[in-house]
Amino acid sequence: MVQAAPPVAPPRPDGLHRKVFASLLRYPRFRLLWVSNLFFFGGVWTQTLILGWLVFDTTGSEFLLAIFTAVRLAPMMLGPLSGVVSDRFDRARLLLVASGWALTVVLLLSVLVSTGTAPYWLLVAGGLCLGLAQSPSQPARSTLVLDFVGRESLSNANALNSIVMNMTQVIGPAIGGAMISALGAAGALWVSTAWFAVSLVTLWPLRNAARRVAHPGGESLRQLVSSGVRTVFGNRLAAAVLLITLVANIFLWPIYQAFMPVFAKVHLGLDAGGLGWLLTCSGLGGLVGSLVIAALGDFRYKGAMFVGGTALWGTLWVAFAISGSVPVSFALLAGVGLASSAFGVLQTTLLLMLTPPAVQGRVLGLQELAIGVMPLATIMLGAVAEVLGVAGTTMISGTLLVLFLAGLAIKVPRLLRYGGHPASPLVEDRS
Repeated sequence: MVQAAPPVAPPRPDGLHRKVFASLLRYPRFRLLWVSNLFFFGGVWTQTLILGWLVFDTTGSEFLLAIFTAVRLAPMMLGPLSGVVSDRFDRARLLLVASGWALTVVLLLSVLVSTGTAPYWLLVAGGLCLGLAQSPSQPARSTLVLDFVGRESLSNANALNSIVMNMTQVIGPAIGGAMISALGAAGALWVSTAWFAVSLVTLWPLRNAARRVAHPGGESLRQLVSSGVRTVFGNRLAAAVLLITLVANIFLWPIYQAFMPVFAKVHLGLDAGGLGWLLTCSGLGGLVGSLVIAALGDFRYKGAMFVGGTALWGTLWVAFAISGSVPVSFALLAGVGLASSAFGVLQTTLLLMLTPPAVQGRVLGLQELAIGVMPLATIMLGAVAEVLGVAGTTMISGTLLVLFLAGLAIKVPRLLRYGGHPASPLVEDRS
């Protein structure tokens, strides 16, 4: 077994702003990864808006939009295999391959859309190829954070990574919507290729970064996947975290991923630029929430914030579905983004803290699989939305999520007290 030396942290910086950005200031390799993530996900969010708008504008069908989104997200189902790859191979080089693949796909899509040779089925195929760049690389992307900063700085570093997601949700949709209005979808796609190019260049210095090889050789693929499954389901708290991820990706994430063009165009009467600013409000809220979590550092009761924030997130989605006012809807979606940061930051933080290093890639692969139910859930919710509309579907989904979380809090109260500290429940706890 080859074990990389744990990261040696420079002294802690003083001052609030330095505490918020501590991991960026203290760990140069994490800083490069963070910048690369910023541009990679900037491209992802820009294209999410552009391709979603193209599909709905071309077909006018919520169901076909849901099919497109489901196909784009389908590579998440490769989570267990992606986790094994993350544990066995060089994680930084895996991300280099993902960025290069994404750049190639977007260049081809830009050419096809520019020449008017991109029918619905081709947009679906392009979405699948982009999904193959994004989803299978996620376990490697997340475990590299722990490799670079260590356990003590993990909450701060994951919050900073969440800031990347929310910054790109702010910048990407706003730029994408404005460019669709000013340049058309083809022009917007061409500009978005630059995001992936910068991501690739920024990753290049990490190509020889030290890594963990976290397992002995000679194990079969089935044995490697099984060990990750046993680790999660042999730990009551880790299983609860993974179950919350699964349920949230059944009930609510498909709403955001697939149906925001419908809310914007049908319910609120907004154009592409308005859709971009609607998503920007969510991104701004998430950015604020992630900054707060980053400032808290290695705080206690991470489990309570995870469960409570996710419940608030579901409640605000119900309120958004009821609202018919544009200003109120913008404010509510900002609240949705704020509450979602607790879910987005802490699900990965908790899983990494609750599981041993040797299987963390595989555990995050299972997390990716839990997220990977979203394509099937999107089709299911799309079929329901054809009957009840997206507002009614969102109200039901948000309510079911909140009820589930209340039941889980009663069933597994120790999760609410967990903070990753010595006094918290042990990783091995099965009670």
